[in-house]
Amino acid sequence: MMQADVVVIGGAVMGASVAYWLTLMQPGLDVLVVEQDPTFARASTALSVASIRQQFTTAVNVQVSRFGIGFIRDFKARMGLDLGLKEQGYLFLAHSADGATTLNDVAQMQRAHGAATEVWTPAQIKARFPWLEVDDLTAGSFGATGEGWFDNMGLLSGFRAQAKAQGARFVTERVTGLRMAGGQVAGVVLERAGDVACRFAVNAAGTRAAQVCQMAGLSLAVEPRKRTVFVIDAPNARHPDAPLLVDAGFYLRPEQNHWITATVPQDDGPCAADDFEPDLHLFEEVIWEQLYARAPGFDAVKVVRHWVGHYAYNTLDQNAILGPHPDVPNLVLCNGFSGHGLQQAPAVGRGIAEHILTGGWQTIDLSDLSVARMVEGRAFRELAVV
Repeated sequence: MMQADVVVIGGAVMGASVAYWLTLMQPGLDVLVVEQDPTFARASTALSVASIRQQFTTAVNVQVSRFGIGFIRDFKARMGLDLGLKEQGYLFLAHSADGATTLNDVAQMQRAHGAATEVWTPAQIKARFPWLEVDDLTAGSFGATGEGWFDNMGLLSGFRAQAKAQGARFVTERVTGLRMAGGQVAGVVLERAGDVACRFAVNAAGTRAAQVCQMAGLSLAVEPRKRTVFVIDAPNARHPDAPLLVDAGFYLRPEQNHWITATVPQDDGPCAADDFEPDLHLFEEVIWEQLYARAPGFDAVKVVRHWVGHYAYNTLDQNAILGPHPDVPNLVLCNGFSGHGLQQAPAVGRGIAEHILTGGWQTIDLSDLSVARMVEGRAFRELAVV
């Protein structure tokens, strides 16, 4: 029978980060990472818009991204890879007096944790980005530093390569079951290799996280949600210094000479794990009219390509679900990121490794994101889900 100290189920960015931190913190620890598709063709990591921000509505998420931006900035020194970080900021727009109040309140919290969020009047938005229409706005919040986008696959590649160099093993396999004994995971069952005995199992299975929990007789409120992303050409809107703009019905950011844009479908709900059929109607029927109203330079627009990615959506509160499961203490969850997992991978991987090795959260207190709140149905809601 094969064995390992820790079996990580899922080898995309979250699983790779956990493996990196475990083998960094405890050299010689036997870590096995199991990934069924090493091309990552349908992984949320590969299909992400690859952005990072400090503008969250919960303090723990700000702290997580504060660590993440520093890690990404220093990635070349750590891993030898330049992630091409473009710190052009996020601009969140408010359309009501209540919305402006919320931006101010949240910005105050973000600044208290080290973020550089500024809240602007519509006139200030217009002065900085004159190509935007602001007459219907009440305020905007802008992250002057610490926000932008980067190379998603570079982050994954760096974590994987360094974890391997530190002794982690990566195998291409499909997990078919968990062997339970005495209320704990005694082994992870692989399709070809069979049973792998372990002391800990980490669920980093992304949109399939609930399936892994079911193998232990547990439920998990995480489901795949489809997002169709459009790459558009707008010859009358060349603004290479633009931020990632978050408006009421869409988001938009520059991508070389083009733009990336997407929206949340009005009938948003779960999809099949293998459903990657694009919702092409969303651009013309939902996004374009709003985009043109916000920026008249988008009068002439052409969709040049598109892709579909899945959010591992936490239906309770759209926040990460982290740490040991109360009913199966050596099954450690790393799930439910609801679209912001890539940017959280550096800090979350470190936190999960610390918890496995020490029995508790260390550098950042991640207890607000505990599995216990899910079991109890006690929502800890993140409102800034893009």
